[in-house]
Amino acid sequence: MKVQFIHNFSANTEEEFSKIQNSLGKNIILKNSFNIKDIKTCAGVDLAYWMKDEEEYATCCIVVIDYNTKKVIEKIYSYGKVNEPYIPGCLAFRELPLIIKAVEKLKIEPDIFIFDGNGYLHFNHMGIATHASFFLNKPTIGVAKSYLKIKETDFEMPEDEMGSYKDIAIDNEVYGRVLRSRSNTKPIFISCGNYIDLDTSTRIIMNLLNEESRIPIPVRLADLETHIVREKLKNI
Repeated sequence: MKVQFIHNFSANTEEEFSKIQNSLGKNIILKNSFNIKDIKTCAGVDLAYWMKDEEEYATCCIVVIDYNTKKVIEKIYSYGKVNEPYIPGCLAFRELPLIIKAVEKLKIEPDIFIFDGNGYLHFNHMGIATHASFFLNKPTIGVAKSYLKIKETDFEMPEDEMGSYKDIAIDNEVYGRVLRSRSNTKPIFISCGNYIDLDTSTRIIMNLLNEESRIPIPVRLADLETHIVREKLKNI
């Protein structure tokens, strides 16, 4: 799969990161660029980290499934040294180089990418799912297991029933949604990445759930794959 390069990764300060995020943020489109009936494939994206010789490494794993049958049809990974420090809210600058490297290996071009992380639910509306969308030129969704608190705004817990949700509004703008993907479990936090609206994002995530996990199938499979690959690479 081809990737379009929007910017390089030579920036290394929080101020430079923020400038890039604000510039890209002007081009976010929270509307569907597709018909949901046409979705055939969906990719889950996740990364895992480890230390070696006092240097940080990571692997990015992508698992592509058939949207209807939920069967795995492709899985690939990339790995390498992580060159950027961890700065809250700037995760994309650490992860995108490896994500791009992995995406370029895909033989199948997924219709939707779902990331383990945020999208529009971010202080600059530029979580990993949104930022990556500009390189992938594909609809993206962010699914986070924990809440990124913005402007000291807390979320309202949905009812303990699968499919229940509460929108997360900050300064009268909806940033994302807290969704009960299973009863008797912690909720997940979903947000648009780009080229998609929140209701459609919710519908897609609900279609990709099963009894094995509170996170959608492709993201869970990508997460499991990162642990397998990391263990293999740590000892090289």
